[in-house]
Amino acid sequence: MANSKSALKRVRQAATRTAQNKSLTSRMKTLRRKTLEAAASGDKEVAQKSYSEFTSTVDKCEKNNIIHPNKAANLKSKTHKHLSA
Repeated sequence: MANSKSALKRVRQAATRTAQNKSLTSRMKTLRRKTLEAAASGDKEVAQKSYSEFTSTVDKCEKNNIIHPNKAANLKSKTHKHLSA
């Protein structure tokens, strides 16, 4: 366990950041699943709308260094490929 005041503060900061990152990551995964399900069912309008939200969330994760830029590009590319098919 942390012994100094600064180490305790770092523990608190890490917990806060972990919660925020987990929230964004979970939202990203949920939106991707929603997009793929809409594309599979053939509902183009819902798929496009959820894809737009998904890409926005992925870009936010990338900007905040939650995911690597290449992973963000791969996720968007693979999801878009399912929409086109």
